[in-house]
Amino acid sequence: MPTYDYHCNANGRTVEVRHKMSESVSTWGQLCEKAGISLDDTLPDSPVERLITAANVVRSSSLGNTDTQACATSGSYCGGDSCGLN
Repeated sequence: MPTYDYHCNANGRTVEVRHKMSESVSTWGQLCEKAGISLDDTLPDSPVERLITAANVVRSSSLGNTDTQACATSGSYCGGDSCGLN
């Protein structure tokens, strides 16, 4: 499951959570529920914004497939050492 960073302007906090790509988080209350953190003094309906962040590098050994690996530069698959990530 991918990780996403969300920022709340109401409290200035940025929180990282994991959720399915098909899910969305739009309020501080939803974000706190997903992250398992307290609302503190922030209203649960305060809007949050998903930040654009760089993708994590996934090595082929983590996937159990040594023929290909995910490329951080192109976002596609390539074979062997052609990505320079091994």
